[in-house]
Amino acid sequence: MNEQVARNVVLMRAIEMADVKREILSDDDRMYASRSAKELAQWQAADNKSSVTLDHFLEQRSEQILKRLRERIPAFGSFLHRRPLLPTLLAVLPVLALLAGAVLDRIADPHRVDLLSAPLLCIIGWNLLVYLILLAWRLVPAKNTGWDGAGVLQWLSVGKRRLPRKLPAALAVALMQFMTEWTRMSGALTKTRLSRTMHLAAGAFALGAILSLYARGLLIQYGAGWESTFLDANQVHAILSVLFAPALLVFPLEGFSLADVEALRFAQGGGARWVHLYGATLFLLVVMPRLLLALWADWHTRRLARNFPVDLEQPYFRKLAGAAGTSVPAVLRVLPYSFTVDEARDRGLSAIAATVFGEQARVMLRPSCPYGEEPEEALRDTRLDDPGMTATAVLFNLAATPEQENHGAFLDYLVRYSPRGIVVLIDESGLTERGGTQAGFDARLAERTALWRQFCSFHRTSPAFVNLLHPEKYPLDLDTGFTVSDKP
Repeated sequence: MNEQVARNVVLMRAIEMADVKREILSDDDRMYASRSAKELAQWQAADNKSSVTLDHFLEQRSEQILKRLRERIPAFGSFLHRRPLLPTLLAVLPVLALLAGAVLDRIADPHRVDLLSAPLLCIIGWNLLVYLILLAWRLVPAKNTGWDGAGVLQWLSVGKRRLPRKLPAALAVALMQFMTEWTRMSGALTKTRLSRTMHLAAGAFALGAILSLYARGLLIQYGAGWESTFLDANQVHAILSVLFAPALLVFPLEGFSLADVEALRFAQGGGARWVHLYGATLFLLVVMPRLLLALWADWHTRRLARNFPVDLEQPYFRKLAGAAGTSVPAVLRVLPYSFTVDEARDRGLSAIAATVFGEQARVMLRPSCPYGEEPEEALRDTRLDDPGMTATAVLFNLAATPEQENHGAFLDYLVRYSPRGIVVLIDESGLTERGGTQAGFDARLAERTALWRQFCSFHRTSPAFVNLLHPEKYPLDLDTGFTVSDKP
């Protein structure tokens, strides 16, 4: 899907996940959107003589939902029409740079070309330094260069964080979550666009300096000369020979000798030759490389914008895929740890899978991993990168006390070697069966929950608490509360 479709889909997902109580979109709204989207996607596929895809279904469904919300909530319409700063920056910055290069490139004497012109030498030197830095980043990529923090990227990709007034509370929460999520997802695209703009601006600045030289040369007679307290003619000749070597190699320009340089010390005349040399050098060392870098960044930008990466394997999208009829039934693989799952709890797992992934989802329940056994041994017959598994969940008993050397080692192993991440399910049914009627049980349950939550957080996971005997107690609608760990 392209960037705009992906943006609408991510926004739709944020709204539906935040609207747990159905205050914004009722079940009827969602069913109608799915039914209409399926029909529209089928018509589109028939026109194109192709099969229905999840991308087409999501595109149509997001349009239906956002249109309905825009009609119901005018303030939401103003958010949809909000434009981030980046497009304006992309259009304005190169133009401002061109004007700045033309205006700020002031040679000390307007009637003279200084062979050691500080502004022109700084333009060339700075750009050469930038090329070296870009090469270093390419060879030794850094995780964070400082300027591209979340705040800067959000400011560029989604604009100001302030929301319109008169939004329902659930919708306001959804939009805040969307801005954070979209900033993360579009970070690579924002960086390539900004890179393209900066290269164009740098090239435009140098081009402005070139135009400034030639424009003034049409109206005044340039003289050429140089002066220096510390450099003699030999040293100046050596510097200029290196500086103008690319221009003399590529363009049929008149060269210069040591005698020419010596003759121009405190002298006037011969300015046209040096204007051509400086103009050609700026063009070769600044304008052309920057243009090529901008074209490279533009190619990456267009590729990302046409094929925006959205992980459609998430539970939310897998459930919608089931509604659209575009996917095979999802499979939830469950790995119990020191936990015996009886028939009643097995039915609870199936109910959870159906809630999260759709009615056709099924559970693959693996044998319980013995307490204290090494993870490599316990999982030697389990292929963690099996593409047929929609999600892998590890199942713990809330009544157990989490231990770093056992439960923690098992979690760490799964997080490290599961390419698509894992889900942590913690079942309270055994604990509530034994002590649910005892005095102070609620406090004990809250204490155990907090303990497991802290333990899982330490091991880079987020637990979902369930009751396998009564799965309706903690509804995991869409993928609310069903969090997949970060990928290794």
